Amino acid sequence: MNNIFYDLINSWLTKEGVNSIDALLQWINAQNRDLEVNLERIPLEHSNFWFFDKDSGLIRNKNHSFFSISGIQQYRNDELLAEQPIIIQNEIGFLGIIFRKINGVLHFLMQAKIEPGNINKVQISPTIQATKSNFTQKHGGKRPAFLDCFIEAKPNQTLVDQIQSEQSSRFLKKRNRNVLLHLDQDIIVPPTHQWMTLGQIKELMRYDNLVNMDTRTVLSCLPFSLVDPELEPEKSQLEEIENKCKDKTLLRSLRGTASLPILTDIYHAFNNYKMFSEISTRLVGLNSLKKWHMEENQFVCEDPFPFRLIFCDISIEGREVVNWTQPLFEAQGIATFGLLSCEDKGVKKFLVKAKPEIGCLDGIELGPTVQHEATQARDEDEITRLFYEELSSGKGVRVNVLLSEEGGRFYHEQNRNVIIEVQNDEIPSDLPQGYFWSDYKTLNTLTQVNNCLNIQLRNLLSLLEV
Repeated sequence: MNNIFYDLINSWLTKEGVNSIDALLQWINAQNRDLEVNLERIPLEHSNFWFFDKDSGLIRNKNHSFFSISGIQQYRNDELLAEQPIIIQNEIGFLGIIFRKINGVLHFLMQAKIEPGNINKVQISPTIQATKSNFTQKHGGKRPAFLDCFIEAKPNQTLVDQIQSEQSSRFLKKRNRNVLLHLDQDIIVPPTHQWMTLGQIKELMRYDNLVNMDTRTVLSCLPFSLVDPELEPEKSQLEEIENKCKDKTLLRSLRGTASLPILTDIYHAFNNYKMFSEISTRLVGLNSLKKWHMEENQFVCEDPFPFRLIFCDISIEGREVVNWTQPLFEAQGIATFGLLSCEDKGVKKFLVKAKPEIGCLDGIELGPTVQHEATQARDEDEITRLFYEELSSGKGVRVNVLLSEEGGRFYHEQNRNVIIEVQNDEIPSDLPQGYFWSDYKTLNTLTQVNNCLNIQLRNLLSLLEV
């Protein structure tokens, strides 16, 4: 990994690897065609494993494993601000991708994996995607493929090893271990896995609901900003890269060290919130939530809310366990996650926003320009209005794709991911409170620190094309 910056960009720019895009699409289609999936909604009482625990007020399973669902309430002093069910999963799972050079180009070993809540069955997933309960085989199922590669990995094989947050509006302080692992040796690739270049994965991200959330978060951690200056590409290599790039402003945004003034501004906002915010949360029993109730075998809110809680009997061929029951959060509508970008002195910058969320480990993380749930009112500031005006007109829209959220806990949750390029003079010079302009390398540096960028922002950054 002596020249990792050049190798990563070269792989990013390579759209044809050992497999063509057409071959990869045929592989996914074949996986979907050959898999039998059956999901039936059931009353919670019909599950022989999950139940409502009247003593604690939680929905849990008989083994006290995997996860449970609690109520959570948010207060400012004694004023109730919000309440909802929330997933408690006090374990850290593996999201890991193996990569190696094939024919001189970095390829990434990706898995065709089905999750019960996926809208289209199979999606392109990391080499390994497993909760701790999965890989310790608490469910009694098969051991995940390639697990030993990650457990036995040496530091010099590891490009990324980060603990990153999941959806803090659905999970309580949930995190996963994002790992990118370099292997030199040949490995046997099962039919469920295929090698792809970074450019091919980026290309497949343009298809609705094809590349899953876990792949996107791992790839967002690629450490462009941490490359040793002595290991940067030689001048001839850099010229070669620049000549191939369609967006040289993004390439310039990738290279170099983070901006200290931007980091200072962001941490100042974070630390003020953590120090002075009067907002607190309390876990309560589900039966203590004032506006939530069971209705036709599902747990729903009497007001419009981004999700409801359903209970399912699931059968899927090819999983570690082929039949089970579990709760799922069912999305109500399609959320919009949006990122505004602009060119500033030949460098791409992104407009990001400090975002508090009810289940966030530190209370607040950096999110995209717009993070809007379908059932909730929009922020009515000039930045949000500009975003929706640009989206409506199609002006400057660089990415507009529907992508799925975590299919292991959420049912058919897909969100619109949008990146829009604007002109400098379209954005007010005095930004509303909580917004920041940042180049990529500064955001990328923050990604190497746990719990700074939320999953919505990380996933949007993974969609960028150089």
